Amino acid sequence: GNQELPTAVNITWSSINFKTILQWQPKPSGYFYTVEIHGQTSDTKKKCILTTETECDVTDALRNVKETYTAHILSVTSSGMDNFEEPPFAVSEKFTPYSQTVLGKPAIQNYIQKGSKLNVVFQDPLTPYAFPNGSFQSIRDIFQNDLEYKLYYWKDQSSGKKDAMTKSHNFEVSVDSTKNYCFYIQGNIPSRRENRSGQESMVLCTSVGRSILDEYGAEVFIIIAVIAIAVITLAIVLSVILCKRKKAKAAREKEPLNGV
Repeated sequence: GNQELPTAVNITWSSINFKTILQWQPKPSGYFYTVEIHGQTSDTKKKCILTTETECDVTDALRNVKETYTAHILSVTSSGMDNFEEPPFAVSEKFTPYSQTVLGKPAIQNYIQKGSKLNVVFQDPLTPYAFPNGSFQSIRDIFQNDLEYKLYYWKDQSSGKKDAMTKSHNFEVSVDSTKNYCFYIQGNIPSRRENRSGQESMVLCTSVGRSILDEYGAEVFIIIAVIAIAVITLAIVLSVILCKRKKAKAAREKEPLNGV
């Protein structure tokens, strides 16, 4: 009976900062899935036993991040795990966390543009793996000297980017002290063949020496000038009209005296 059960298809690994989710299709009907993680040197680990879901968090089964794993997704009935028949299963592509997990967004802690220097301080993304004291390891704790960060920065409202690299937690780059700058940070693993660059941090911009013209652009000033001219013109026109009315009124008031 088990051999007639459908097997999983479209198996994919999704991993960011070593938190790894296995996903597949189709949704089961009348049967269950059980995931087995097979390492090259480690013992087989069962995860998500008798699940009706089509995804499984396998992070804690991949603690040896430099090992290469495959996942076997077994299709079973509730009693199928108790007999000696091998249930039908599908096998995933190979996955090596160290070389395939995506680097997450760095968190920018502080930044300041002072004179001709831009300083940016940031934090490493954390992983789900903990030290014995309970604190979580960062990606730097795992990648160590393989990890570097790139700062991409440019003059505000300009498209020309510059970049700088560091293996520490801060950048200091030379900038034009009269201009504001925008920037973001991205983790990088140069030793990788693929997935070298990680996710981009949020884009932030400095505001030192920001003029009104930089803030709003010349178009706004043109509009303001046109409105000002219109207001001044209207004021002049109204003044002339009021002046003429006063003169006309004064002339009318004098007419009876002239007739006497």
